[in-house]
Amino acid sequence: MTFLRINRITIKGENNFILNDISFTQKKLQKIAIVGETGSGKSTLLKTIAGLIQQDSGDILLQNEKVKGPIEKLVPGHPSIAYLSQYFELPKFLRVDQILSYANKLSDGDARSIYEICQIQHLVNRKTDQLAGGERQRIAIARLLSSSPKLLLLDEPFSHLDMVHKNILKSVISDLSEKLKITCILVSHDPDDTLSWADKIVVMKEGQIIQQGIPKKIYKEPVNEYAAGLFGVYSKLNNDLAREFNNRAGIKKDTTYFFRPEEFKIVSKGKKGIKGKVIQLNYYGGFYTIIVKISDDTIIIKTEDQKINVGDVVYLSRVKP
Repeated sequence: MTFLRINRITIKGENNFILNDISFTQKKLQKIAIVGETGSGKSTLLKTIAGLIQQDSGDILLQNEKVKGPIEKLVPGHPSIAYLSQYFELPKFLRVDQILSYANKLSDGDARSIYEICQIQHLVNRKTDQLAGGERQRIAIARLLSSSPKLLLLDEPFSHLDMVHKNILKSVISDLSEKLKITCILVSHDPDDTLSWADKIVVMKEGQIIQQGIPKKIYKEPVNEYAAGLFGVYSKLNNDLAREFNNRAGIKKDTTYFFRPEEFKIVSKGKKGIKGKVIQLNYYGGFYTIIVKISDDTIIIKTEDQKINVGDVVYLSRVKP
């Protein structure tokens, strides 16, 4: 059964479309990530789903109930949808327990469960001006959860967080679905935040959806160079070279010309590899990336081989999917 249905949502700006014919569906507990460059319409879409921005046309249905926009109801928003802006603010100079108790509609036991999931039990006696950014983020989420939403919308929740607090927040967001059975949509610009978390990814550009699907397909088969670039390093090969790699590896599909570093491997001379020259080498701790030049194309690959140096001749082959 469809939990959320976005049906042909359009919002017109002065000179262009802010959102243009946006449609997708979400199942209950399905995790959706919305990605795209700055200005692609991601935040506007989240606010529209939350009932905070009025669309010009189209419908939003949550469990077959229409989500009304701000011109259709006195108080904007939907009681079953919680939205956390990337620019959220907590009341200043109050203790955390004061903020949480003011918004709380839950029993003491349920509230404690949320505090445990959000990992904020040790923060309840602090004042808001004594909190780190990641701590503030988790408290803001706990405050939203106290209204028992069915759908949680998170706009760039990991931005401006250090790695420690980012990893804690990732764990919290993961637990929301598993332990509280809350369906979630988040916006993020970092592929590390979306590929490992989402069940479905929606790619936006200039107010339109240009691709949607499971993370593996979005990563491996981007529809264009824009989509490829959103999810990390890639190599773009000319048609002839791409086909040659595929043919030598026995891969019949030859419609994709954007390749990820892990899709190539170094092989011995004579093992159907294509000859190239290493022009750059970068170390990333657990692996190296090397840039290999073949004619006019360059290919980025990952390797753990510590014996490769700039200037070496190597032979590359495609890794079968």
